[in-house]
Amino acid sequence: MRNMAAIFKRDARGYFTSPIAYVVIGLFLVVTGIFYYLMLRSFLQYSYAVMMQRAGVSVNVNLMMVRPFLLNMSVIVLFIVPVITMRSFSEDKKAGTMELLLTNPVTNWQIILGKFFASYLLYIVMVSVTFIFMLFLFIWGEPQFMPIFIGYLGILLMGAGLIALGNFISSLTENQIVAAVGTFGATMLLWVIGFAGDYAGKIFGSILKYLSIVEHFDDFSKGIFDTSHLVFYLSLMFVMLFLTYQSIESAKWRG
Repeated sequence: MRNMAAIFKRDARGYFTSPIAYVVIGLFLVVTGIFYYLMLRSFLQYSYAVMMQRAGVSVNVNLMMVRPFLLNMSVIVLFIVPVITMRSFSEDKKAGTMELLLTNPVTNWQIILGKFFASYLLYIVMVSVTFIFMLFLFIWGEPQFMPIFIGYLGILLMGAGLIALGNFISSLTENQIVAAVGTFGATMLLWVIGFAGDYAGKIFGSILKYLSIVEHFDDFSKGIFDTSHLVFYLSLMFVMLFLTYQSIESAKWRG
């Protein structure tokens, strides 16, 4: 446990003492902010039109603002996660410090989990910053808190699976660009595979839709907590962590 904590602290410090964390958080905040502004403008125009036509009728803030914002965020993270995870293992492999870690009295799982939680911490901070947009909604309207909470929980669960996926791909190469491109390709595949399900047969199509990472987020964006989606995201995370273990073990045997 102490070894895992040491690796976590080292990697987390590496993120937050370098520009990467602030570039990632800033970029994510700007992009989500643009979508938020565009949706808010449309929402206010629609609300004004409704009030002019039917006095006293309120507009559902969760349906018109929260859900579209969360759905957009779930797609944006697909582009950001590769930047977070590209250095996780690749940087150590290129610098030669990975060999030192493997020869020290530290287990593979301690290395993997330490690095996973460091990457995931940056992801959590990045997502949490956007909650300021939700606070503005409580000032201007009366959104329901629980659907927002469930939606953000879904974003965090999806992120856990994606971070584990990115770390696995990073463990396969010492080139950070290759790791980023590989992770981006994998996340895009997990996104578009759901659209492919619309054109496949009934059985095969349902399988493709089940494998779509964004498809599972749809209920979360509606404020619906379904344990089947929880199982999917956790399964993705555990499978990717296991594959990372196999990758590290293989590298250790190769010397």
